Amino acid sequence: MAMKIRLARAGSKKRPFYRIVAADTRAPRDGRYVEKLGTYNPLLAKDSEERVKMDVDRVKHWLAEGAAPTDRVSRFLEAAGLVDKKERSNPQRAEPGKKAQERAEEKASKAADAAEAAKAATEAPAEEAPAEDAPAEEAPVEEAAAEEKAAE
Repeated sequence: MAMKIRLARAGSKKRPFYRIVAADTRAPRDGRYVEKLGTYNPLLAKDSEERVKMDVDRVKHWLAEGAAPTDRVSRFLEAAGLVDKKERSNPQRAEPGKKAQERAEEKASKAADAAEAAKAATEAPAEEAPAEDAPAEEAPVEEAAAEEKAAE
């Protein structure tokens, strides 16, 4: 009989509470189990001693019998020092979804376009600046006005 050390939910709606149990793999999650090994209350603070309680001797017994812990229970056992830490790697978990990637690409292209426009705007006034600073264009207008006053 294949055994697992897993969580069986016992809490009410919106108030989770779990039993750590040794159960046959074919039994339903909240159904029949062979032995209750402890409890897990996720509503308590992470540093609380009451959050995870388990009978270490019985857990060692079931591990020796070949019971395989689930991922969440194996994390509890790692914290208790009963099981060696596993290397967990899920590089795809950190990647955003397709739509988020599309939005990021669109945002990056808009930022690149804005940067190019800003760069072009800073270069364009530098080229036009000598033309604007040229008093030669304004001087004839002033001279023409001065000539008109002199002619009167």
